Amino acid sequence: MVEVTDNAIKNIKAYLAANNIDSAIRVAMMGGCGGPSLGLAIDESKPGDQVHEQEDVRFLVDKDLLAQCGSVKIDFVEPQTTEGGCGCGGGGGYKVSSANPLADAGGGCGGSCASGCSC
Repeated sequence: MVEVTDNAIKNIKAYLAANNIDSAIRVAMMGGCGGPSLGLAIDESKPGDQVHEQEDVRFLVDKDLLAQCGSVKIDFVEPQTTEGGCGCGGGGGYKVSSANPLADAGGGCGGSCASGCSC
């Protein structure tokens, strides 16, 4: 199951329209210093995809990934202004979460990149 909040669909539709993009949005596993996470990318449908359509936007998730995740929620968090701190800004943007934790495939870089603030 894929759930897209009203705020996320509004922002995705605005982005697609502003950039004249007619492709689908893929939910994919991304790697990084913090281990695996879910992210969004522009992509085309592939065999084995689960397709979710909402307000004329197509969302694609590999069926195996969806089985691992249980369900996926896509939200958009509005940026917030902060004073002080590390100067990263408000940390707004898309938040893609899953019902089940993602299995770590051994990637990441340990604690070596966890210096300072995490932006």
